[in-house]
Amino acid sequence: MSRAFKAVFVALVLMFSAMAQQAFAQEDLKAQINALATAKLPDLPKIVQTLAATGDPKVVPVLEALGEGDLYFRKSDNAVFLTKAAGANLSIIDPVSGETVGEEAKGALTKIRVNNNLRRAIRSALGGLTLLSPDRNVRLQAADAVLKAPSAENLGLLDAAIAKEADAVVKARMETARSVSVLTSDLATDQKKAAIETIRDKIGGRDAIGILMAAAGKVDPAVKADIDSAIASIESNLAFWDLGQNVWYGMSLGSVLLLAAIGLAITFGVMGIINMAHGEMVMIGAYSTFVVQDVIRDHYPGLFDWSLAIALPVAFLVTGAVGLIIERGVIRFLYGRPLETLLATWGISLILQQLIRTIFGPTNQEVGNPSWMAGSFPLGGLTITYNRMWIVLFSLSVFFALLFLMKRSAYGLQMRAVTQNRRMASSMGIRTPWVDALTFALGSGIAGIAGVALSQIDNVSPNLGQSYIIDSFMVVVFGGVGNLWGTLVGALSLGILNKFLEPTVGAVLGKILVLVLIILFIQKRPRGLFALKGRAIEA
Repeated sequence: MSRAFKAVFVALVLMFSAMAQQAFAQEDLKAQINALATAKLPDLPKIVQTLAATGDPKVVPVLEALGEGDLYFRKSDNAVFLTKAAGANLSIIDPVSGETVGEEAKGALTKIRVNNNLRRAIRSALGGLTLLSPDRNVRLQAADAVLKAPSAENLGLLDAAIAKEADAVVKARMETARSVSVLTSDLATDQKKAAIETIRDKIGGRDAIGILMAAAGKVDPAVKADIDSAIASIESNLAFWDLGQNVWYGMSLGSVLLLAAIGLAITFGVMGIINMAHGEMVMIGAYSTFVVQDVIRDHYPGLFDWSLAIALPVAFLVTGAVGLIIERGVIRFLYGRPLETLLATWGISLILQQLIRTIFGPTNQEVGNPSWMAGSFPLGGLTITYNRMWIVLFSLSVFFALLFLMKRSAYGLQMRAVTQNRRMASSMGIRTPWVDALTFALGSGIAGIAGVALSQIDNVSPNLGQSYIIDSFMVVVFGGVGNLWGTLVGALSLGILNKFLEPTVGAVLGKILVLVLIILFIQKRPRGLFALKGRAIEA
């Protein structure tokens, strides 16, 4: 019995001792939290770091409330409380136990002030406290928080978290966050050099440059050379990817110019018509997309992701019909009179713009992106947006489909015959007036589907076509009138050239320089890059 009694006695002593230690720990934690009430604002980050160093999860809601500006202290005794609205008063909650201990008038409490420096310290502390959370997403967010607000105080927590982490992605993020915190610590030079290499290789980009430049003024001279070398390496890598990004932007612009110009290349090449209303065909195609999406939103919302697929044939048929009416009603009476044709088509463009303003109004119309065209994805150091990527692929598809039509169909053969020698084609029995009409309708239809694509990246307004008509003519003249390959090369060349000139000389001066370069080029090659062959053309 004596042995059993001793065992019970020892167990009771240990239990009461543990309870006493827990009570003392809670009182100590409460005292540290209450210190937030009397400390000056510049001293608060140190208190936050002290609280975080306890590793107690009870600190998390306190720091979250402090960061959100919702932590108060009672004026009578400087006790800190979490609060909750309770009518005209505030319920006060013990920050350690989490229990509601009463109510106080709002005037009896004072909010603890915070600033950006304190918020950064809080983010870093919260990141350290949640690094061991069982929730993967919480751990990942914690690592990101430490990465954005590095502190040497977090190294112990990071080392413990990295040792226990099984998820490869989260572990890599924690190691990166640790490297950034190492630069702010007094650890050995070798560890700091290894941290610099990790920052260079795993973070990279402008974020890494910012981190390294911030650390450059605080580290030992022995590490300064490594930081400068890492920054130079990152800048060299960025310059390479910036070059690639500009090429991609140029290809994207070139694909837009290709869509806008390819129909013009056909009509200009076959008929010799300077169609100033071509931009309005693009505009009508964009408005056709708006009407299709408007009908789908009202009646068939489940089909919205298919709206562009539905809009393509609609825009092609509508603009093709408009083009056929224009050719049969006006242009066929003006063949051989280029100045009158130019003026007539310019007048038609003004009529179409005003008609659209009357029907839809002068303001921009909303055309949405289907889900498969929204967002972007990284490719190396490039950022590829889905809408631009699909437009590039779509423009190339239109190009090759039209090339197949021109080279492998009877209509394409007739069109090429009329382009090369109209009189000979007519003498061979080809009905050149109908070839002209169908060619103008085809060019207008292609402009319409260009409008569908442009509606995804530009404002749909009555002036949409005016933004592309001049560039379209430059593409056609530069590439070679009536030559599809010339149009492709010309569009991509001008697009890339524009994107390389814009950052250095500006968009307006860049376009002027491109125009001057094309004029100088035409002086040497009047027929463009790829001149068509034929007796009538060479005559």
